[in-house]
This record gives sequence, structure tokens and C-alpha cells, in this order.
Amino acid sequence: MDMKLVKEKCGKENYAKLEALKNPKVMDFVAKYAKLCNPDSVFVRTDSKGDAEYIRRKTVENGEERALATEGHTIHFDGYYDQARDKANTKYLLRPDEVLGSDIKSVDRDAGLKEIHGFFENSMAGREMYVCFFCLGPTDSVFSISAVQITDSAYVVHSENILYRTGYEQFKTLKGKGGFFRAVHTAGELDKAVSKNVDKRRVYIDLEEETVLSTNTQYAGNTVGLKKLSMRLAIRRASEEGWLTEHMFIMGVHSLDKKQLTYFTGSFPSACGKTATAMLEGEKIIGDDIAYLRSINGKLCAVNVERGIFGIIQDVNGENDPSIFEALTAPGEVIFSNVLVGENNIPRWLADGRPSPSKGTNFAGEWTPGKKGPDKKETPYAHKNARYTIWLKDLKNCDENLENPDGVEIGGVIYGGRDSDTSVPVAQSFDWAHGILTQGATIESETTAATLGREGVRTFNLMANLDFLSIPIGRYIQNNLDIVQDVKKSPLVFHVNYFLRGKDGKFLNGIKDKHVWLKWMEMRVNGNTDAIKTPIGYIPKYEDLRVLFKEVLARDYKIKDYKEQFKIRMSECIAKIDRIKNIYHTKVFDTPHILIKILDEQKKRLEDCRKAHGDYPEPDIFRPG
Repeated sequence: MDMKLVKEKCGKENYAKLEALKNPKVMDFVAKYAKLCNPDSVFVRTDSKGDAEYIRRKTVENGEERALATEGHTIHFDGYYDQARDKANTKYLLRPDEVLGSDIKSVDRDAGLKEIHGFFENSMAGREMYVCFFCLGPTDSVFSISAVQITDSAYVVHSENILYRTGYEQFKTLKGKGGFFRAVHTAGELDKAVSKNVDKRRVYIDLEEETVLSTNTQYAGNTVGLKKLSMRLAIRRASEEGWLTEHMFIMGVHSLDKKQLTYFTGSFPSACGKTATAMLEGEKIIGDDIAYLRSINGKLCAVNVERGIFGIIQDVNGENDPSIFEALTAPGEVIFSNVLVGENNIPRWLADGRPSPSKGTNFAGEWTPGKKGPDKKETPYAHKNARYTIWLKDLKNCDENLENPDGVEIGGVIYGGRDSDTSVPVAQSFDWAHGILTQGATIESETTAATLGREGVRTFNLMANLDFLSIPIGRYIQNNLDIVQDVKKSPLVFHVNYFLRGKDGKFLNGIKDKHVWLKWMEMRVNGNTDAIKTPIGYIPKYEDLRVLFKEVLARDYKIKDYKEQFKIRMSECIAKIDRIKNIYHTKVFDTPHILIKILDEQKKRLEDCRKAHGDYPEPDIFRPG
């Protein structure tokens, strides 16, 4: 590659930073895109605080962020039509003989590279290229994956500065080898500091070169290459190396006497309570989004891939999320995106617990009530998908093991979904395989009117990870089954449902009841209580829940509520099994035989029970004696 060009673009100081890595593969990668994108200059970010400060300063100079009233807070606006992950134009680059599955979007690799490289050509003329080094997972760890991001957006780098560990020194441990993830992004042509040609937005994943490429977009979900985009690369690598990349939080749950802390992972589709669970008051959080899991010395251990949170800010207020709300309103490094900047330069977002603003500036420009956007639709004062980016360490409930290179041992795995009429609020599987196959592999979630305009449509979402799979579904399920082969004590597997409704359409549980379900799970993992065996798994005893409701929520728990919540809905459970089997029979070409076998066994248990006890047997039916 043309190193003379790289030297000219970098200048002496930045070129020396690249040379110090002693990695020809990094040099070739930078040279390739420096030539193609043709920036005026190249800045190389190391692990130094000075380099991080340079990036923060550039976000303001470039007009990508602006300072807010509180020290360390900034605001970023994406374009009006660039407010979410672009699922339609996010595709894998595959060779003609490669098959991932019928529902996985892809494009011919050669054609896709030609197209996106055409968009990259001269895209950074007149701008600075940022070459930045990060580490996915804690540094100096068996979990560590080195990654390099190339972009012309200081906002993208600033976001990654918060979300990921610095990785320049970690790159030196590669000793000139490859094996690192690559990400390339350009915002494309700009109009008032936002991407102009969003109709040409492209987000491509090249599994062969472990590279993600995106253009004509600024929204972080499309541009922060180390988040969900690299997650797809990690799923493929994990499958080849015998570990797991999962769309999971990691949290610690205290015993009632506070003497023991048990770690759980949890996988929930969007709008199903994932963050609210991970952030339960009084418990500990390690991560809210992506986890790497490995079998190490007979234990299933996990780390948070990230060190920060890129979260939806709507509904975050002092009552619902006190820890996050405190971090968002105190001095410290916080990036707000697509919220309203109101009076006195204070950020405002939907349902923030304060009176609605009367004016301000948002993603559509100057805003007043009734203001219409370019699509002639009335715009809210903040976007429903408005976000915040913060350091986990700034949360009072951040766990001390966030940076532990060995990870934490997982005692339980939780799957959740939005389900109005089928699943009980909490249940434990019979064993690991039963949990993976009847809970994780059968997740359905009902859509909400707020997001799709049509409520109650059941959507299949395998382990809440379907959107990000880069391997065939059957292989992914088998990997989850195999991960505990060398684990001495497999984690218990649970399913939760916070959205069960009664005949009157009202929710059968309160918002805070999930804390009781978590405490019950902690008791089960540590062998501190028994449970009731039913055709679908184990459910809590009333006497345990009565004590937990009193201890955790200072509330009486009525027996009639217990019976209604935990009766087994036979017909609905059977219908779900039939729906799920049909999906695997018609859409998955490599369904493991054991999945259908386990589902059939569960269906038979349900049918036999229905014959003996009717459609809605209450929990006492299953108690011995």
C-alpha cells in the first residue's frame, strides 16, 4: 500500500503512533481507506487523555455537538430521516455459495463492496479522518477483542470513547497479527452538519474480512461500528471458537439479607423491560446490552462488551429510573441525542417527569407545540428514539466487577417477552436444554401501537437476538446448548412475562413486581426454596411470594392474585408451541432435532394435564398431596 500517502495525511506525530503498533495489517487498512476516502488529514487516537479531549473538542468545532448548561453535557442532532437503525439497508456481504437463512438480508459481496466503496470515494475530502483503537470486553482478558474504527465523524468517536475501553496499547499485544475487527464510516455529504443523502444510506457487514462499513448516516446505531454491527461479527467468531455473543444484560441480585450477590444475564426484545430489570433499585449492574459468555474452569462466565450505555431516554425520570436520572442531571460526560434543548440550555425529553416545554430546539429545528416537520407530520418536542450516552461507572449501582478480566460467574439466565395471555409472570425450566429450547428459542413479543401503529401482533425473536444473527439459526441454537458441556453447575434458566393481562384487559402485575420475581430467582439459584413442578417448568409457591412482596415492596400479596397470575393457560401454551413449530418447519433449514422433540414433549404434558384438570388449572393442582 502507499505509505507515502499515509505519512502525508497523518503528519509526523500521527504516523509515529501507527508505526509504534508494528502491525502491517493495521497500516494496510489505514492506507486503503486514506487513499479511497481522501481526507485532508488523519488523526490517530491512542489511549491518552489528551487524544480523548481532542475528539471532544472536535465534536463542537465540527458542529456535531454543542455544549449544554451542565458541565460535561453535550447535545447531538441526527437528521430528521436518520433517527434509527436502518434494517432495510443493513445487509451481509456474502459470496454466492453462502447461506445464512431466508430472513437474513444480504447482498452479493463483490457488488456490495463496489457499491459502498463508490460512496466512500473522496467522501472525506476537506475533512479529517479519525483512526481510533478500542477493545471489546475488558482489556488483557481472554474475552478481549481488538477493534479499529475509521470515521470522519468526531461524534461517532466521542460515543465510542464512552462506550468502549481504549485499545491502542491492547493492539500492541497482537504483535503484528490480524484478528481485529474493523469499522469504516463516513457521514457522506452534509447539510447543516447532518447527513444529506439518507436515501443512499448503506450499512454492510463483511464477515469474511470482519469489517463493517456504513455511509450517508450519522445515527449511532448505524455508525458506531463497535456496537450491534460488530456484535454480528462477534457472533460468527464466537460460533467458530466455542463461546457465545448474546444480546443480554448482566446484573447482580442481592439475597434478602444482603450477604450474597448472584449474577444473572437477561435477554429481552425491545420494549419488554430489559433495561428496567437491569437497573432495579438496590441491585447491581454490569451491562445493559451485549455480553460475551465463555465456559472457564467449569463455570459459565460473562463480561460486558461495553463500559457505557447508549440508551433510550424516553420515560427516564426520577421515579422510574432514579440512578440513570441522577447521572443525566449531574455534572459529568453525557451525550444527549435528538432531545429538545429548552430554556437555559437544559435538555428535555418525553416523560422526563417535568412539565412539558413550550419552546426549544430539536431534531427538526426551532420547536413550538404543533410544529410540523418536513413530512408534514406534527413533531413531538423530543424524538421517541432519543438517546443518552453515559459511562456505567457514573451510576451508583455499577458493580465493582465491570472491568474484571475474568468476568463474573453466571448463576441464572433470564428470557423475557411481551405476552398478554399465555406465559405466567415467572417460571424456571427443568434443566438447561429445556430452558434454551422452550424459553429462549420460543420468544415471542407483541408489538405496541406506539412503535408500529398496530398492537398485539406476535413477533418471533429467537433469544431476542434474531436481528443480529450472522450464522444459521440451527447452529446458533446448538451453540447455546453446547456452551455448558464443561460447566460443573449449569446456570438455571428462567422466563419472565411482565405483561400478562386479565379478562378485563388490565395488567395482572404492577411495574415494580419484577423485583419480586428476581429475588425468587436468586433464592432458587442458591437452593434456598423449593418450587411447584408444572408441565411448563417450576413456578413459585404462594407462601414464598407473600413473604417476598412484603420484604421487597412492603405490600400484601393476595392469594386470589397469585391464582390468577400463575394458573397454567393450557390452550394458549399449546397454541404457542404449534406456532413456534410452524416457524421452525417453514423458515429454518437446520432446526436441531432436539428442539422439536422437547417442544413435542411439552405439548404432550400440557394436553394430558388439560384432559385431567381443564384449561386453566391453578397452582395448587400441581402440589403433592
